[in-house]
Amino acid sequence: MNDFIPPAKPIIGDEERAAVDRVLRSGMLAQGPEVKAFEQEFSEHFGLGRACVAVNSGTSGQHLGLLASDVKAGDEVIVPSFTFAATCNSVALTGATPVFADIDADDFCLSPASVEAAITERTVGIMPVHLYGHPAKMDQLMALADRHGLQVFEDAAQAHGASLNGTPVGAFGSFAMFSLYPTKNMTSGEGGMVSVANDEIERTMRLLRNQGMERQYHNELVGFNTRMTDIHAVIGREQLKKVDGWTAKRQENAAFLSANLEGVVTPPVAPGAVHVYHQYTVRVADDRDGLAAALREEYNVGSGMFYPVPNHELAPFQVQVDLPQTAKAAAECLSLPVHPSLTQGDLERIVEAVNALAKAGA
Repeated sequence: MNDFIPPAKPIIGDEERAAVDRVLRSGMLAQGPEVKAFEQEFSEHFGLGRACVAVNSGTSGQHLGLLASDVKAGDEVIVPSFTFAATCNSVALTGATPVFADIDADDFCLSPASVEAAITERTVGIMPVHLYGHPAKMDQLMALADRHGLQVFEDAAQAHGASLNGTPVGAFGSFAMFSLYPTKNMTSGEGGMVSVANDEIERTMRLLRNQGMERQYHNELVGFNTRMTDIHAVIGREQLKKVDGWTAKRQENAAFLSANLEGVVTPPVAPGAVHVYHQYTVRVADDRDGLAAALREEYNVGSGMFYPVPNHELAPFQVQVDLPQTAKAAAECLSLPVHPSLTQGDLERIVEAVNALAKAGA
């Protein structure tokens, strides 16, 4: 049988290994100069035009960003239900309530119309997710937030380098969180990077990640230990040198798949949007799970279901809400391999497998 084609594959090269060795030899392992350099280089590389704060995970970044933006118990933040649970977890961890809105069918991202219908007197913010690497409808969402006096918090976990009408994701809201988990478009091994809109949010985030201290033993507030280490930061710095090439390869792979796949609905790209294809997600109208199993068993092709259980159905968040596009996406979506390690032969096998199985009704 052909070698297995994994749905994702982190790329760690000799440059990252050498950089880690350099940090280990330096003896400066915790948050230090590598973290500071990574923060500055990340902002510059993606053209964010704002400060960035590095933390130990994307979820930590989202949680601290919300706290620094003064989200608190009794508040409501509107989130999509069709996303990873970290989005609503971060809201709940502040004591606020995540309120679930529907997505639009074309981009899997928050529907501005559904968001507007969910606004109450307790709503303080909107948290769109740039899902799978496609930017949310930020022009509409920002205008909506302005009309209602709300903040916007971007979940850009999957969207390094994505943009809408020339503005990079991460440059719209009060803050934006980028995940640096191993399967993301770039990694620091584990970690998160948060772009912030102003000095006040930045300073509060830096206090929160470091036990509430700017100066040692002079704690200004109750904080956490969510620092990034220099070991992780130096991996991220090396990955920044490679991520543009990887993104171009993802886009090239996605173009090949979209041009050749049959029997499934390929992911559209909105006008003015740059999609970075963290995932290449198709819709399978009939028996998505059967197609995924047959891809693995008959063709040795991996795939992923992101996300088969909407967040509003999870045990901590169960609420009765009608989200028809969310329910449809949860039943139909299947993410095919698109990562930059794919060969042309891999791509052709993926196309052959999907087309054959879709035609056969598998």
